[in-house]
Amino acid sequence: MYTPHTPDEIRSMLDVIGAPSLAALSAPPPGLEIKVRLDVPPALPEADAYAHIKAMADEDRAARMVSFLGAGAYRHYRPPAVGWFATRSEFLTSYTPYQAEASQGSLQAIFEWQTYICLLTGMDVSNASLYDGATALVEGVIMALHAKGRRRVIISRAVHPMYRAVLQTYASGMGIEVVELAVGEDGRTHFTSSDGASQPADCVVVQSPNFFGCIEDVPAAAKLAARCDGLCVSVTAEALALAVLKTPRELGADIALGEAQSFGLPLGYGGPYVGFIACTKEHVRRLPGRLVGETTDVDGKRAFVLTLQGREQHIRRELATSNICTNQALCALIATVYLATVGSRGLKAIASANLARARELAGALAGIPGFSLAHPTPYFNEFCVRTPVAAAELASRLERRGFLAGLPLSRFYPALGDLLLVCATELTTGQDIAAFAAAAREETSHALAAI
Repeated sequence: MYTPHTPDEIRSMLDVIGAPSLAALSAPPPGLEIKVRLDVPPALPEADAYAHIKAMADEDRAARMVSFLGAGAYRHYRPPAVGWFATRSEFLTSYTPYQAEASQGSLQAIFEWQTYICLLTGMDVSNASLYDGATALVEGVIMALHAKGRRRVIISRAVHPMYRAVLQTYASGMGIEVVELAVGEDGRTHFTSSDGASQPADCVVVQSPNFFGCIEDVPAAAKLAARCDGLCVSVTAEALALAVLKTPRELGADIALGEAQSFGLPLGYGGPYVGFIACTKEHVRRLPGRLVGETTDVDGKRAFVLTLQGREQHIRRELATSNICTNQALCALIATVYLATVGSRGLKAIASANLARARELAGALAGIPGFSLAHPTPYFNEFCVRTPVAAAELASRLERRGFLAGLPLSRFYPALGDLLLVCATELTTGQDIAAFAAAAREETSHALAAI
């Protein structure tokens, strides 16, 4: 620990507050003291500690397996420049840039992040990031609630199940009715007036590509939202798809949100990730968190400032747009550096590589007897394959052979026990695909023989 204070200065401060020592400030209340020595291993020299940690890391078999997992967390290449910039001390140690004159670098980085998100979504304005895709969905729904005030939400069952679970948690405490729309045989949502969808609602929520990998009919969702006098909220769990698909705004969405982990963030055991949210000008004052704006200083030079702060930390609680009191600024910086590094042409090239790899994988799996693509709908870099044996059993067999085969959909949709959600990115090689298909063919044959 580093402290800039001298012993005399510390003694003076302790005398002012009447404390005998620094240790006394953190001493537990009487009766709560630790009475036995904790069973903690002794400290190690740095080199020994590094070797010990490396040995534990080497035991992580999953990190060395060939992965075809997606489902909201995607394996992409990270240019070395991304990590280098993100760990510079001026970014790594900075927090909220309240003091604009001392935080121009952080403020500019956030401003650039907002700009990239607006370019990718087609929206007018974006905020300074959010925790992750799931909480971004909740914040978008709350924006719609503030706009319409009905406390009724229509959402597709093809939206990421974990995102929907977080929404249900918020909804149960806020008195929000959540109506779920069914998914058809083609893997896309039925945006009809059935299932109570004809009644007025705050918003209609659609994810594209959806959890099954299918490209959704977002214009149909926007039309349903208009019939319900609500907003259309578009969710993106695989942000890289925005590089090749029409923007949510072009498709009729009022609010675009999702997860930007694909832009340079490692998988990291589930986080930290970085949520994004953007909207049309009409809803700018309903955005959660804060906005960074561009202006000029007294000398007429380009400058950046916090222009809108709608959190309870800054304004009266009843006027706040959100109770989230921070954002993923460092993660947003990582995504910003990634996007600046690869550029628009590079991003499209990477997205195109994902398209090609996924189609190579689809062809290889569809060539296995008993396997077939589950849906005829266009997809980006992941899709569902129908297996002749239980998908969960097949995935378990393949895991023993060194493959993370994908996600058995029975985990979230019990009726879909024969569907396996698989993903291929630019890091998936042709050799990976060939080996995976050969293993899947063999393990399927063994499983069928055992029946």
